[in-house]
Amino acid sequence: MIALGYMAKRIVERPGWLDVPSVRDVYAVSDCISPDFANYITFWTHNGFWFFDRPSYIVRLCTQHGISLDGLTFVYYEAHPQQFDNDDHTWRDFGPDPDIKTDVFASTASTLLGYDIVCYSMQNSPECSPLSCNHVATDVQVNSHCLIDSLDYAVQCLETGIFDNAEPGPMRIVAVHSLRTGADGEQ
Repeated sequence: MIALGYMAKRIVERPGWLDVPSVRDVYAVSDCISPDFANYITFWTHNGFWFFDRPSYIVRLCTQHGISLDGLTFVYYEAHPQQFDNDDHTWRDFGPDPDIKTDVFASTASTLLGYDIVCYSMQNSPECSPLSCNHVATDVQVNSHCLIDSLDYAVQCLETGIFDNAEPGPMRIVAVHSLRTGADGEQ
């Protein structure tokens, strides 16, 4: 897995329109349902995967810009080392934006919640999470966080075409971890 970085999100309960009763809340990488802490890209302090190298960088931004930390959940992301092109069903390597410094402090204080499938048509920041955004969770097995439980099953879902008509690709499999120590995931 490739360490992508950290994010702080406002995790929301399953919206009524997402007809998957087993889903309790949505830990999607995209900010369509559970929003990020801010429109952080305008600060230009993210790494080449468009996340943050350390949780403390997010805390510092929030402090500098008067953004409340109340209700934020800190997450750590890793990705399958290849992205899936849903047009020709091939796996291809990807990496961070070479023009943006990337030095992710890998978390040792996190709990794996599951795997999200995320669109990256622009090849930089995460776009939609079709499991939740496009209701694909109604067609695949997901856990209470609207994530897939195993990497193998996530790969299988992509390769069998379940996500082909959800959003433009390529798609990346992203492991979603919650930080056990909150914002100080650097312990």
